[in-house]
Formats: sequence, structure tokens, C-alpha cells
Amino acid sequence: MRVFLITVVFALLVVTACGSREVTRTDTDTVTDLSGYWNDTDARIVADSIVDQCLTGRWFDTRAGREDGGRSSSTPVIVVGGVRNQSTEHINVDVFMSEIERSLLNSGRFQIAAGGRERDEVRGERRDQSIFASPSTAAEFGREVGADYVMTGTVNSIEDQEDDTRVIFYQVNIELIDVETALKVWMGSTEIKKVIEW
Repeated sequence: MRVFLITVVFALLVVTACGSREVTRTDTDTVTDLSGYWNDTDARIVADSIVDQCLTGRWFDTRAGREDGGRSSSTPVIVVGGVRNQSTEHINVDVFMSEIERSLLNSGRFQIAAGGRERDEVRGERRDQSIFASPSTAAEFGREVGADYVMTGTVNSIEDQEDDTRVIFYQVNIELIDVETALKVWMGSTEIKKVIEW
């Protein structure tokens, strides 16, 4: 009987210990590589690198000096199109693309047009206003600012492993395409390589 009670108490202690969890808040700039796969630090590195490349690219100075016959020549309008995740893992591309949009907009050198789902929501609101809002306050149709460029890209990865060592190589390619001419005016790329050992 005594052995049975000791076994039950020990089992309860083990279950209680396994169920405890500790959560610690940390600064968002802290590098926390747990699995070695894509994480918030990688997203931040990509966003910073792509924005820097875009802002310092020769394309911007070339564009600023030309006349477009009515199109905005001083402040380019960019809409973010599809960024395809072609890597071997799930990567939420919205995380770093939102950071890229924010940084470009905050630079004061670009305007960012809503695209995709955001644009659909705005257009839906405009349709609702045309029915339900007073004519003096309803947003008008046909007043959207057309984008000069579409930003699009891909996320690729290559993974290699032998024994207890795994290497993951990521390459993020982003490009700007002129909406009118369909010419690629700028291409940026950022690469990240990780060696994971256990």
C-alpha cells in the first residue's frame, strides 16, 4: 500500500511539473533562433536590406528626371502585388512586406497604393457609400490614384543536411515593374544562410 501511495504521489508531481510553463517578454529586436527556420529576425533583415537597396537604387534618380506626360514624376506610387513563397517552409510574407511598405512610405519618397484585399475593402466601402451615405459625404468613383509601379517577388530556400548539421539558404528577390511599360526598373535581392547544429 505504501509503495502504491508513493507511486501515485510521484506521478502527480511529474504531471504537475510537466504542466508548468514560463513566459518571458523580451525586446522585439532580440534575436531568438529556436528551430533555425525563418523567423522575425529574418523578416526584419530582409525588410531593412530591400528598403535600403530600393532607396539607393539608380532607378529612382533616373525616374525623377523624366517627364511622363501626365503621370506623377516626383513621387512614385507603388502597389505591392503578390510575393510568392517558393521556399520549403511556411513563411508569412505579409510580415516583411508590410515593413517594406511602411519604410518606403515613411521615407517620404514614395506613395503606397492599396492593393489586393485592402483595395477590395476600400472599393466595397465606396460602393456602400454610394447607396447609404449622403451625396455630400460619399466618396466618388474614379478618383483612385493609379500606381506607377507594382512591387512583386519571391522567397526561395535551399536546405541541406548531413548527420547533426543542417544548412538553410534563403533568397528573397523583390522587383519593381513599371505598370505602363511592363519593364522591370529595379531588382533587389537579400540572402540569409543559417547553419544549425545539434
